[in-house]
Amino acid sequence: MTLIKSISGIRGTIGGATGDNLTPTDIVKFTTAYTRFIGSKHEGKRLTIVVGRDARISGEMVNDLVEGTLLGCGADVINIGLCTTPGTELAVIANHADGGIIITASHNPKQWNALKLLNEHGEFLNDAEGKQVLALAESSDFAFPEVDAIGRVLSRESFNATHIRQVLALPLVDVEAVRKRHLRVVVDAVNSVGGVVIPQLLRELGCEVIELNCKPDGQFAHNPEPLPQNLTEISQVIVREKADLGVVVDPDVDRLAFVSEDGSMFVEEYTLVAVADYILSQKTGNTVSNLSSSRALHDVTVAHGGCYFASAVGEVNVVAKMKEVGAIIGGEGNGGVIYPELHYGRDALVGVALFLTYFAKRNLTMTELRKTYPAYFASKNKIELTPAIDVDKVLLEIKSRYADERINDIDGVKIDFAESWVHLRKSNTEPIIRVYTEAKSMDEAEALAQRFIDEIKRICNL
Repeated sequence: MTLIKSISGIRGTIGGATGDNLTPTDIVKFTTAYTRFIGSKHEGKRLTIVVGRDARISGEMVNDLVEGTLLGCGADVINIGLCTTPGTELAVIANHADGGIIITASHNPKQWNALKLLNEHGEFLNDAEGKQVLALAESSDFAFPEVDAIGRVLSRESFNATHIRQVLALPLVDVEAVRKRHLRVVVDAVNSVGGVVIPQLLRELGCEVIELNCKPDGQFAHNPEPLPQNLTEISQVIVREKADLGVVVDPDVDRLAFVSEDGSMFVEEYTLVAVADYILSQKTGNTVSNLSSSRALHDVTVAHGGCYFASAVGEVNVVAKMKEVGAIIGGEGNGGVIYPELHYGRDALVGVALFLTYFAKRNLTMTELRKTYPAYFASKNKIELTPAIDVDKVLLEIKSRYADERINDIDGVKIDFAESWVHLRKSNTEPIIRVYTEAKSMDEAEALAQRFIDEIKRICNL
């Protein structure tokens, strides 16, 4: 059982001992710390905090603890119930709230849950802010307000319909173009909140929807991470039902993957690539993804006359870089699309609407569209080390050995070769080095990964 405290929030398994898991005591503790942090930014103001959750089994229990703690800390609450991560982010903005708490462990299995913490802009706390929350959680000098000053629940209304309306109102979402294609779409929402919003969005776009794992009861039908090995069922259904495509989201609906009409993966990395291709076909501009994302986004951006920039891994880092360079589209290779025209957050609803608009306008099949993009293959591995090994020193040695190549060291070490790349990162929670590679074939990507795994092991005398 595990409790992970990081700048992005508090994540852990439900049950077990306090301090080692996400127990009721820990939930109250970190919610209180977050409220104190937000209060320090708005001295003398009565706070308003938005709370939303995915459909995990533990979600209602965690929600009640979070809401009660916020009220006990003197904050008013707007509880939007079952809602996606991007929907909760937008609700903070729409309600002019002071912050938000999203109760979701994203793609983690059902025994996990988490508190994801937002600022007044509906964006995740940055590194410095996250550290302040963690520090406040360890202090005990906090007096709770007396009875007349406790908070109130201002509303309990769903935000999902508003989110869908905002997406459909985007200028580059062509609802009529999609409706004219009369698309037949299979949806796998892994029995979470995506089962509520994605079918509704698709029906608004005139699609015939075949629902698969769309009951929001938190009983995940398969590993909830939208990776090929977890999507065999939807592949079979698409072929059997003669559907045009499949749409897959993770439990909190910030990651998006597509499946082609023949049951093959469009590949999660290419969700952002295809959406960016559409946006850039309408307006020249810059793009951003993290260092571990496919080179295909760079290629598509340059082909449209724009400039590509890489950020450190993590949504908050991608967003910071997008703002810095004025990117018009960005995200992460895990299927996370960030479109600033609506908000600075990964949003699968935005991704679906923009992708289907482009798909409808191109009038191609999914497999035909996929072939229009550069073919890259990724291999993701890790090396387990002993706690005594200095990972930073190992990465510094690798950087020195490849000093003549193009190197980016803002997050570990990424080495760009002519036809491939390798990205080496240390984990913040365990003694491992992540080894991500990409090349023109899977054999080349795996061979490159093995080459660096062997080299690192020699450096570490493993």
